[in-house]
Amino acid sequence: MALHVMDEANRCLQCKNPRCRTGCPINTNIPEAIRLLRENKLNEAGKMLFLNNPLTTVCSLVCNHENQCEGHCVLGIKGSPVHFSTIENYISETYANQMTEGPKPSNGIKVAIVGSGPAGLTIAVILARYGYDVTIFDIHDKIGGVLRYGIPEFRLPKSVLDDFEYRHLRLKGIKVRPNTTIGTSITIDDLFRDGYKAIFVGTGTWRPKTLGIKGESLGNVHFAIDYLASPDVYHLGNNVIVIGVGNAAMDVARTAIRKGSRHVTCFARRDTVSASQYEFSYAKLEGVNFEFNKSPIEIKDDGVIFADTTVNEDGKVVVVEGSEKFYPSDSVIVSVSQGAMNRIVSTTKGLEVGKGGLLVADEHGQTTRPGVFTSGDVVSGAKTVVEAVAASKVTAEAMHEYLQSLPKEEG
Repeated sequence: MALHVMDEANRCLQCKNPRCRTGCPINTNIPEAIRLLRENKLNEAGKMLFLNNPLTTVCSLVCNHENQCEGHCVLGIKGSPVHFSTIENYISETYANQMTEGPKPSNGIKVAIVGSGPAGLTIAVILARYGYDVTIFDIHDKIGGVLRYGIPEFRLPKSVLDDFEYRHLRLKGIKVRPNTTIGTSITIDDLFRDGYKAIFVGTGTWRPKTLGIKGESLGNVHFAIDYLASPDVYHLGNNVIVIGVGNAAMDVARTAIRKGSRHVTCFARRDTVSASQYEFSYAKLEGVNFEFNKSPIEIKDDGVIFADTTVNEDGKVVVVEGSEKFYPSDSVIVSVSQGAMNRIVSTTKGLEVGKGGLLVADEHGQTTRPGVFTSGDVVSGAKTVVEAVAASKVTAEAMHEYLQSLPKEEG
């Protein structure tokens, strides 16, 4: 592994105007990390990566590198780019094992983080670095949110998240309240009452979007986000239809094959996939089939009726009349994105929501209620992990500025 990593690192041209860095949503100083590694300064490289991105170990595994850092590498124009994903993973995982620093001196100010997905974890770590007393509330029994319950083990091992909890949360003095839903027994108002001076809402998008067609409530139909959370409890059978071709659909299809389904087919309304080419290519390699230009019309107990589609002059997908055809299957999994839950909004005054139930916030993450901030999927809809980290870094600094502007309490 180390030799391979150094081979990749030695390919880096150390460009004066690094395209790889501009292609990274969080502006990771890729040439500097590689330079430090080549000079045997691995710990310095690791510290730099973690300071820039608390989720660097995660992003090295799940980022869409082909369209970001590696997709912008100048060497990729005529050949193979420098695979920084491999380099970042080696540096971050090796350095993480040496992270034993305890919490910063407390400034006595309490902050609540609702949700432990990519956004919540990023905010928690950054604010803990400033000395805030941070508590994370999460509906699940373990931290990670979509990282743990929405990305398969073969793409993101749970051990990475377990290590993160130890290195970044417990060692830094960040408290975690698992199995706790904010918006039911405990509300946002309760948190303010108990002394939290700012609250971050990072509850993600856990409500599956539906197709709105007949048969969607049948017993052989499941939603992608539910299946990925606990695939072992499902018995899909040998023949599985996945409706959707995004990254989540690729995760569903590849997981189903690993769990024993022999014939898995993804259906797309257009002639392309929205998943990354890496994930698409892996799915095909592992035996997933694809049907393009098909729109679901009705789901039955033993399969799905699809119709052919075409694109009209306005660029909209339209169904070709009389083209309906039945495709048999044992199970159907709907993977057409997710929306936000409304527990917090329905129990909190002053929070404005927009389209799809997503929270309304300014460019810094400030919601319409003072002291309540947000970022990530619950604001923008389902996005990538690194995009959530990038937005949350901005929001963390805005929260810090807000908290420092509050009147100092006496005594």
